[in-house]
Amino acid sequence: MHGPGRLRDVVREELVARQLEEQIVGRFPVGKRLRVLDVGMGRGAQALRLARAGHDVTGVEQDAASLAAVREAFAGEPEGIRERMRIIEGHAGDTGVHFLPGSFDVVLCHGVLMDDVEEPDALLAGVARMLAPGGMLSLLVRNGDAAAMRAGLSGDWAGALAAFCPPTSSYGLTRLTSTLAGIGAPLHTWYGVRVFTDTAADDAVLPDDLDAMLAVEDRAGRTDPYRGVAALLHLCGVRG
Repeated sequence: MHGPGRLRDVVREELVARQLEEQIVGRFPVGKRLRVLDVGMGRGAQALRLARAGHDVTGVEQDAASLAAVREAFAGEPEGIRERMRIIEGHAGDTGVHFLPGSFDVVLCHGVLMDDVEEPDALLAGVARMLAPGGMLSLLVRNGDAAAMRAGLSGDWAGALAAFCPPTSSYGLTRLTSTLAGIGAPLHTWYGVRVFTDTAADDAVLPDDLDAMLAVEDRAGRTDPYRGVAALLHLCGVRG
């Protein structure tokens, strides 16, 4: 059921996929072939899932290693899926160069703001302009409200103390809610991702009870107060 991979990556990809499916099913007519833009698509896990589900997916990525990996993965898909996928080499901030405003029903921006980005609010505004009326923005960022959790749970007390004073560039729920409202895609719902598994070692193997673990993470990611201390926040905003 689940392929190999780092435990934290598997949890992230699986939970975000479930949350995305829940929001798409609840917002769009059943069977509608959506126009999806994946900005900073990485290795294309979500893009591939959505293409397999019948949607037209365009991915934008600038990292050469990620582009090679995603092209290799896509090449192994049946022709009917490959023809629904398009890959563009480019920067997340250049969406306005490649596309007209309002061109997509769903826009994914996952992990882009986890790197150092100049003028992140402006980048988000440009991404949101790609949404058609009623379209949905899916945003995945580090949880700036819980920056001390991983260090603290790992016993790194100096790191935890430092994390109580996060940089002004960090995003928490309050700031993100304001930002999404300001760019015309107000927050519709949000989830936490990796409440219990963020301290797993980089080389942690997938457990035998992976499905049970995912069920717990899935429940925690939509339940207060647990979701508020998740390592990542997954927010869905809707263009009015």
